[in-house]
Amino acid sequence: MDMNSEQNIYEQLGESAGLRRIIETFYANVVQEPLLAPLFPEDIQPVIERQQQFLTQFFGGPPLYSEQHGHPMMRARHMRFPVTNERAEAWLACMNAALRENEVEDELREFVIARLKGPAYHFVNTP
Repeated sequence: MDMNSEQNIYEQLGESAGLRRIIETFYANVVQEPLLAPLFPEDIQPVIERQQQFLTQFFGGPPLYSEQHGHPMMRARHMRFPVTNERAEAWLACMNAALRENEVEDELREFVIARLKGPAYHFVNTP
Protein backbone atom coordinates (compact mmCIF):
# COMPACT_ATOMS: atom_id res chain seq x y z
CA MET A 1 0.00 0.00 0.00
CA ASP A 2 1.42 3.34 -0.98
CA MET A 3 0.72 5.46 2.08
CA ASN A 4 1.36 8.59 0.00
CA SER A 5 -1.11 7.50 -2.66
CA GLU A 6 -4.00 9.72 -3.60
CA GLN A 7 -6.20 6.62 -3.50
CA ASN A 8 -8.24 5.90 -0.41
CA ILE A 9 -8.70 2.41 1.02
CA TYR A 10 -11.89 1.85 -0.98
CA GLU A 11 -10.06 2.54 -4.22
CA GLN A 12 -7.05 0.45 -3.23
CA LEU A 13 -9.33 -2.51 -2.50
CA GLY A 14 -10.74 -2.29 -6.02
CA GLU A 15 -13.76 -0.07 -5.41
CA SER A 16 -17.20 -1.70 -5.55
CA ALA A 17 -16.24 -4.90 -7.40
CA GLY A 18 -13.10 -5.55 -5.35
CA LEU A 19 -14.83 -4.83 -2.06
CA ARG A 20 -17.75 -7.07 -3.07
CA ARG A 21 -15.41 -10.02 -3.68
CA ILE A 22 -13.84 -9.50 -0.25
CA ILE A 23 -17.22 -9.23 1.48
CA GLU A 24 -18.59 -12.34 -0.21
CA THR A 25 -15.46 -14.29 0.75
CA PHE A 26 -15.71 -12.88 4.28
CA TYR A 27 -19.30 -14.06 4.75
CA ALA A 28 -18.48 -17.48 3.30
CA ASN A 29 -15.95 -17.67 6.16
CA VAL A 30 -18.36 -16.24 8.75
CA VAL A 31 -21.09 -18.82 8.14
CA GLN A 32 -18.50 -21.55 8.73
CA GLU A 33 -17.20 -19.98 11.96
CA PRO A 34 -18.94 -21.59 14.98
CA LEU A 35 -18.66 -18.43 17.11
CA LEU A 36 -20.22 -16.20 14.45
CA ALA A 37 -22.60 -18.28 12.36
CA PRO A 38 -25.38 -18.37 15.01
CA LEU A 39 -25.55 -14.56 14.97
CA PHE A 40 -26.49 -14.35 11.29
CA PRO A 41 -29.72 -15.14 9.46
CA GLU A 42 -29.97 -18.08 7.07
CA ASP A 43 -30.47 -15.60 4.21
CA ILE A 44 -27.16 -13.76 4.45
CA GLN A 45 -27.71 -11.68 1.29
CA PRO A 46 -29.27 -8.64 3.03
CA VAL A 47 -26.36 -8.63 5.49
CA ILE A 48 -23.90 -8.70 2.59
CA GLU A 49 -25.68 -5.73 0.98
CA ARG A 50 -25.55 -3.65 4.18
CA GLN A 51 -21.90 -4.58 4.75
CA GLN A 52 -21.10 -3.49 1.18
CA GLN A 53 -22.78 -0.15 1.82
CA PHE A 54 -21.11 0.33 5.19
CA LEU A 55 -17.56 -0.66 4.20
CA THR A 56 -17.80 1.41 1.01
CA GLN A 57 -18.47 4.45 3.18
CA PHE A 58 -16.08 3.43 5.99
CA PHE A 59 -13.18 3.03 3.57
CA GLY A 60 -13.69 6.34 1.77
CA GLY A 61 -16.14 5.55 -1.01
CA PRO A 62 -19.60 7.04 -1.53
CA PRO A 63 -21.78 7.38 1.61
CA LEU A 64 -24.07 4.53 0.58
CA TYR A 65 -24.90 3.34 4.09
CA SER A 66 -25.89 6.78 5.37
CA GLU A 67 -27.94 7.49 2.26
CA GLN A 68 -29.95 4.27 2.74
CA HIS A 69 -30.08 3.87 6.52
CA GLY A 70 -29.11 7.16 8.15
CA HIS A 71 -26.22 7.53 10.58
CA PRO A 72 -24.44 4.16 11.00
CA MET A 73 -24.71 4.02 14.83
CA MET A 74 -23.04 0.63 14.52
CA ARG A 75 -22.63 -0.10 18.23
CA ALA A 76 -26.34 0.52 18.83
CA ARG A 77 -27.26 -1.62 15.81
CA HIS A 78 -25.20 -4.51 17.21
CA MET A 79 -26.45 -4.31 20.83
CA ARG A 80 -29.09 -7.01 20.28
CA PHE A 81 -26.33 -9.52 19.52
CA PRO A 82 -24.09 -11.00 22.25
CA VAL A 83 -20.71 -9.74 21.03
CA THR A 84 -17.76 -11.03 23.05
CA ASN A 85 -14.03 -10.41 22.67
CA GLU A 86 -13.76 -13.90 21.20
CA ARG A 87 -16.40 -13.08 18.59
CA ALA A 88 -14.66 -9.80 17.73
CA GLU A 89 -11.42 -11.73 17.24
CA ALA A 90 -13.19 -14.36 15.11
CA TRP A 91 -14.77 -11.60 12.99
CA LEU A 92 -11.37 -10.01 12.42
CA ALA A 93 -9.85 -13.42 11.61
CA CYS A 94 -12.56 -14.05 9.01
CA MET A 95 -11.89 -10.65 7.45
CA ASN A 96 -8.14 -11.20 7.50
CA ALA A 97 -8.63 -14.55 5.76
CA ALA A 98 -10.93 -12.97 3.17
CA LEU A 99 -8.34 -10.29 2.40
CA ARG A 100 -5.66 -12.98 2.02
CA GLU A 101 -7.91 -15.14 -0.16
CA ASN A 102 -8.48 -12.12 -2.40
CA GLU A 103 -4.73 -11.51 -2.59
CA VAL A 104 -4.78 -8.09 -0.95
CA GLU A 105 -1.14 -7.12 -0.49
CA ASP A 106 0.15 -7.57 3.05
CA GLU A 107 0.68 -3.90 3.87
CA LEU A 108 -2.84 -2.94 2.77
CA ARG A 109 -4.33 -6.03 4.46
CA GLU A 110 -2.63 -5.16 7.75
CA PHE A 111 -3.79 -1.54 7.45
CA VAL A 112 -7.39 -2.63 6.82
CA ILE A 113 -7.37 -5.01 9.79
CA ALA A 114 -5.89 -2.31 12.03
CA ARG A 115 -8.61 0.08 10.85
CA LEU A 116 -11.33 -2.50 11.65
CA LYS A 117 -10.01 -3.46 15.10
CA GLY A 118 -11.41 -0.36 16.79
CA PRO A 119 -14.97 -0.91 15.62
CA ALA A 120 -14.79 -4.69 16.15
CA TYR A 121 -13.88 -4.31 19.82
CA HIS A 122 -16.18 -1.31 20.27
CA PHE A 123 -19.14 -3.64 19.58
CA VAL A 124 -18.23 -5.95 22.49
CA ASN A 125 -21.19 -5.92 24.86
CA THR A 126 -21.00 -9.30 26.59
CA PRO A 127 -18.27 -10.58 28.95
